[in-house]
Amino acid sequence: MKLNLKIIIHFFGLLLLCNGGFMLLSTLVSLIYDDGVTLNLFFSGLSVLTLGAVFMLTSLNHNKEMNKREGYIVVAFGWIIMALSGTIPYLFTGAIPSFTDAFFETMSGYTTTGASILNNIEALPNGILFWRSLTHWIGGMGIIVLAIAILPLLGIGGMELFAAEAPGPSADKLHPRIADTAKRLWLIYFGYTAIETALLKIAGMPFFDAINHSMATLSTGGFSTKNASLAHYNGQPVIQYIIIVFMFLAGMNFVLSYFAFKGKIQKILRDEEFRLYFWFVAVFTVIAALTIYFFADPNQSSITHPMVWGEFESAFRHGLFQVLAIVTTTGFVSADYTLWTPFLLVFFFGLMFLGGSAGSTAGGVKVVRHLLMIKNGFLEFKRTLHPNAIVPVRYNKRAISGDIVFNILAFFILYMLSFIIGSLGFSLLGLDFESSVGVAASSLGNVGPAFGNFSPVDNFSLMPIIGKWWCSFLMLIGRLELFTVLILFTPFFWRNR
Repeated sequence: MKLNLKIIIHFFGLLLLCNGGFMLLSTLVSLIYDDGVTLNLFFSGLSVLTLGAVFMLTSLNHNKEMNKREGYIVVAFGWIIMALSGTIPYLFTGAIPSFTDAFFETMSGYTTTGASILNNIEALPNGILFWRSLTHWIGGMGIIVLAIAILPLLGIGGMELFAAEAPGPSADKLHPRIADTAKRLWLIYFGYTAIETALLKIAGMPFFDAINHSMATLSTGGFSTKNASLAHYNGQPVIQYIIIVFMFLAGMNFVLSYFAFKGKIQKILRDEEFRLYFWFVAVFTVIAALTIYFFADPNQSSITHPMVWGEFESAFRHGLFQVLAIVTTTGFVSADYTLWTPFLLVFFFGLMFLGGSAGSTAGGVKVVRHLLMIKNGFLEFKRTLHPNAIVPVRYNKRAISGDIVFNILAFFILYMLSFIIGSLGFSLLGLDFESSVGVAASSLGNVGPAFGNFSPVDNFSLMPIIGKWWCSFLMLIGRLELFTVLILFTPFFWRNR
C-alpha cells in the first residue's frame, strides 16, 4: 500500500499554521512589554504561517483516509518540522544565533525536557522568553493531540494519530470520539495553567513569571525565566509549594483529573497507578528529606537564600520539590542537589528512570509500566511453582493480555538499550562517566538537569555540537516513547504492502 503523501503534507501544513499562530501570540507579548524584538517575532510568525499555507494549498485534493503507518510518519516528522520551524524566532531575533543551539533549545522545549544552552536567561526579551515557554506548553499535551481536535473540521479521523502519540499501555477515553477526548484534555490543561498562574501571582510572583512558570509546570517542562530556576524563590516557600502541587497534578493521568471534576473521587482512589504514584512520591520524599536534614551541608541545601521556617521544613520542602521535579520529569531546581550527599546523587539518578503516570505530560518509563513489570515478576515465582496454572497479570481488577505485558517488557529493554547506547555516544565525544550517564538518562527521560558538567546549576552550552544533536535525538525518542520513532528505522516499515 502506497503512502498517502498528500494527507501527510496537508497535516504538516496544519501544524505549521498552529506554530505560526503561537509565534504571533509571542509577538503580542513582545509588543506589550516593548522589548525591541516585536517586528522580528512578527516576521517569524508570518514566515511560518506562509509556509504552512503553501503546504495546505498544495495538498487540497487529498485522500482523507489515514492508516497507521502514515500516522507514525506524521507524528515523528511532525515533531521535527515543529522543532525546525520553532528555531526561527531565536534566529530572527538573534537571541540564539547558532542553528544547532536554537534547534537544541526548541527540541528541548517541545519535548518538555527543559535542558538549555542559555547562559543568561534573564537577559532575553520577554517575547522570546514567552515563546520559549510556549514550546513547552504546546509539547506538553502533544502537538498531535492539539491538531486532532481540529481534524473533524477537515473530515479526517484522528484515531491513528492518537495511537502513535500515546502508545502507552493505558487506553482510557473520556469520550468515544477521539476529538472530544482531545478537547476535554486541553480544557483541563488550560484550566490548570490559568489557576496556577493566578495562585502564583497572589503569592507574590510577577504575572509574566507566573504564566511562564505555570506553562512549564503543567507541561512538566522546567524552563524558567530565572537563571537560578525556582531556587530564585527559596525565600518565598509558598511559591514553591504551589508549584509542588501542580507538578504532582501534571504527573497524574489527566483522565483522573477529569474524574475528579466529575466528582468520581472513588474512581481515582481505586486506580492502582495513582496509588503507587502517590506512595512513590511520599516514600521518596521522606528518604530525601531525612537525608538532607541529617547528612547534607546546610550551606549547600539552598542556592541563594537561607532556610526560613527552620531546618526541617526546608529539608522537607527541598526533598519534596526535587523528588517531584525528577519523578514528573519537570526538571525545576530548588537547590543544587548534586552537592547534598553521594547517596542522594545516586538516588536522584535512579528516579530519572521512573517517570510520571501514563496519560500525563511527564516523560520517563511511566509508573504503570513499573507496576505491571513488578506484578509480572512476582507472578513468575508462582508460575515456577505451578507451571500449568494460568496466572494473568491484573491491573485495576482486570486481567491484562499477554501482548501488553510483552510490549511493556520490550519497551523497558529497548529503553535501557537506548540509555546504554546514548551514554556510549556521549563518552565517545569525550564526556566523563558521570556526565555521560547523567545526560543520557536526563535526555531520554525528558528530565532536563543532569549530573557532572551538566548539573542543575550548569547548562548544556559546553556540550559539543554533535552531542547537542545526539541529545536532541534522545529527547525526541524519549518524548514519543521509542517505538513511534525507532519503527521508522526498520526496513519493513517502508515496504509497500
